[in-house]
Amino acid sequence: MAAELSTSINIKEPRWDQSTFVGRAKHFFTVTDPRNILLTNEQLAHAHKIITDYRQGIVSPGLTEDELWRAKYVFDSAFHPDTGEKMILIGRMSAQVPMNMTITGCMMTFYKTTPAVLFWQWINQSFNAIVNYTNRSGDAPITVGQLGTAYVSATTGAVATALGLNALTKHVSPLIGRFVPFAAVAAANCINIPLMRQRELQHGIPITDENDNRLGESTKAAQQAISQVVVSRILMASPGMAIPPFLMNHLEKKAFLRVGTFLK
Repeated sequence: MAAELSTSINIKEPRWDQSTFVGRAKHFFTVTDPRNILLTNEQLAHAHKIITDYRQGIVSPGLTEDELWRAKYVFDSAFHPDTGEKMILIGRMSAQVPMNMTITGCMMTFYKTTPAVLFWQWINQSFNAIVNYTNRSGDAPITVGQLGTAYVSATTGAVATALGLNALTKHVSPLIGRFVPFAAVAAANCINIPLMRQRELQHGIPITDENDNRLGESTKAAQQAISQVVVSRILMASPGMAIPPFLMNHLEKKAFLRVGTFLK
């Protein structure tokens, strides 16, 4: 039986101890749980009410601690932490695993022809633009002009990198060619993220004390945060884009792929 709800629970922080690997892993898997994208509007509204009421000191009768934490993560998965608005479905963290797996797989499968490179790099950067816009800072809204500039620049950079590297790798090992999508994604992230969050670089991000009292804005903190985002986005893409080329290069030598060429 679930424990009764305590009024001293701090739902501003993750449920698990973030100083341990297990705690961070549990938090990460809960935040990115793909099942959250299947929740109905009624379920989201219910979680929103539970969390909004709890923050105001109102506890629903019979609400347990497990139910509160579940509502907290459902709430966080769908509503922007700063603005409180419901986020675009494919821009939510819960959509990252299925969306990235699909797009990454297609980029690594269809990379040899120019039309395929153009299409899938465009799809990838369109998705990235939606994610960056959805998860923007509430204190630094993005204008339509800034969004358009970032989108066009990142798409152009990714396509130019992919096509350029494809041309250079035509006379080398096919294995090298399979890393072209990863290089294009890395280049696009270096362009897209700083442009999408340029307002934060110009005006800074909020700095608060341990009691959440706002002390001011810091451009240095914004620079550090955005640099970490760029690096983390590249590192997050590396397991799915840097390891499979070796696997596919090995499998293509096997008989079943030589016979079933449609699988290549």
